[in-house]
Amino acid sequence: MRKPIYIRPLTKDEQQTLQEGLRSSNAFVLRRCQILLASARGQRARVIAHTLGCDDQTVRNAMHAFNTQGLTTLTPRSSAPQRTPHAAFDATRREPLRALLHQSPRTFGHPTSQWTLALAAKVASAERLTRRPLSGESIRRALARLGVRWKRAKHWITSPDPASIRKKNDAPG
Repeated sequence: MRKPIYIRPLTKDEQQTLQEGLRSSNAFVLRRCQILLASARGQRARVIAHTLGCDDQTVRNAMHAFNTQGLTTLTPRSSAPQRTPHAAFDATRREPLRALLHQSPRTFGHPTSQWTLALAAKVASAERLTRRPLSGESIRRALARLGVRWKRAKHWITSPDPASIRKKNDAPG
């Protein structure tokens, strides 16, 4: 059985703030204050959870947060992940990506003459344009930052056949 956790001893200011929080119109603040004051009275997390009608892990999370962050835990925060997404290609690596896509995939040892997003991601990783392997979606976003739409990017492709332009112009339709 795990050792029960409690919040650290409250200062007079913290006690007063938590008591005032019991009159809050914000449900989050009210619930947190109820949890913290009950813990300060010596109640265990499971008992507090049963009394308040919430999960005991919610109570333990509130206690841990208070023990590490203090009264700032009374401010509701976003439940979204705290990671900030960053661009896979920084400004210095986007132009080499554009130059890479102006070449044929055959230049890099692939049997096709048309780029796909997945193939572009694979070659960009192999050419060390990125620190880690990427998805095709990351390539599409990097191109969008360059002001290039993927459908347009596919028209950059040239055939390795020197007579391809003549053949293309001679083709009917």
